[in-house]
Amino acid sequence: MTATLFTNARLIDPEHGTDTLGTLAVRDGRIVAPQGLDDAETVDCGGKCLAPGIVDIGVKVSEPGERHKESFRTAGMAAAAGGVTTIVTRPDTKPAIDTPEVVEFVRRRANEVAPVNVLPMAALTRGREGREMAEIGFLLDAGAVAFTDCDRVVENPKVFSRCLTYAASLGALVVGHPQEPTLSAGAAATSGKFAALRGLPAVSPLAERMGLDRDIAVVEMTNARYHADQVTTARALRRLERAKEAGLDITAGVSIHHLTLNELDVGDYRTFFKVKPPLRAEDDRLASVAAVASGLIDVISSMHTPQDEESKRLPFEEAASGAIGLETLLPAAMRLCHAGQIDLPGLWRALSLNPSKRLGLETGRLSPGAPADLVLFDPDAPFIMNRFKLLSKSKNTPFDEARMQGKVLGTWVAGRRIDIAPASGA
Repeated sequence: MTATLFTNARLIDPEHGTDTLGTLAVRDGRIVAPQGLDDAETVDCGGKCLAPGIVDIGVKVSEPGERHKESFRTAGMAAAAGGVTTIVTRPDTKPAIDTPEVVEFVRRRANEVAPVNVLPMAALTRGREGREMAEIGFLLDAGAVAFTDCDRVVENPKVFSRCLTYAASLGALVVGHPQEPTLSAGAAATSGKFAALRGLPAVSPLAERMGLDRDIAVVEMTNARYHADQVTTARALRRLERAKEAGLDITAGVSIHHLTLNELDVGDYRTFFKVKPPLRAEDDRLASVAAVASGLIDVISSMHTPQDEESKRLPFEEAASGAIGLETLLPAAMRLCHAGQIDLPGLWRALSLNPSKRLGLETGRLSPGAPADLVLFDPDAPFIMNRFKLLSKSKNTPFDEARMQGKVLGTWVAGRRIDIAPASGA
């Protein structure tokens, strides 16, 4: 039996909302009471923060099909370097993860090479084409934890309602992308004076509320379990609040990029700032931050989307959308704490506890019996982000050369410390 005693730790407990100095004991991969661990290895945390490992919903790993952008090994190393102990992967691969065989490949490949927990989501419709429901029951049996067509919205309400009806009968979680697809097609920015001055094709922020309105109506009709992957506008937040008050089984997330950046950041046409949905106005950003602090938005995620140089070195409107975020999620999120907008337990509620609860996982807690998936970090350590030092194969981060605070000092999965090393060529 192996045991570890974390002493002199600033324990960030999102379950109880506390931030206290103390000791945490681990034996055989789980958190235990500290009594009787005389044989334990001691880790002196030096007064730094020890928290549950981050659970990141919506990570794209480009296997199968595009390993040159990201592999399970490089994504796993990047996750460990960023304090992420569980990644929940998206099915927008080539081919899409829409059969039990592909789910089994993902699980087997991830177990072989990734040092963190990997949980796959599967496509809601075959090929993510929005025409025919995927084999949800078989995909559940194969290990899929949720179902989504990612940013390819199911346009046909009848198909979408059939999918949610069947998912509801199995208790499966459906993850939607709230966006009216016709309005948002081809958009590179949020509509307004700034986008007009820059000459960028834009979409109204109301497209998000319209998409969310449709999804909420179908959830109300089917009683399905539903999670909105990104809610980023003030008007959509009001609709989300009414849906929760009505008792619907709905949760919502937001990406760290939409919490810490706004539409003005695309001013020099740097394509690393092109994400989906596009960055919003400052008022919407502040509304999203307040929604995380109040608990209206449940989950913060990286929406890690690796793109190679060829996909990004194009005119802004032609470049691929997406930014990597596994290694930048924690320091970027610390901006919210340093600005006094949310405390550390509240932040970790959205980064770890709430995603764990939504997926039915035991993680996200520091209570005895919980898995010892942990991150030790210094919330105040300053550094300048250098994208070429990141472990992801792709380097498309909007935080390149940004001044940041918050460094990961160690990551443990099931009580085992991850040796974070470059994963070149894998």
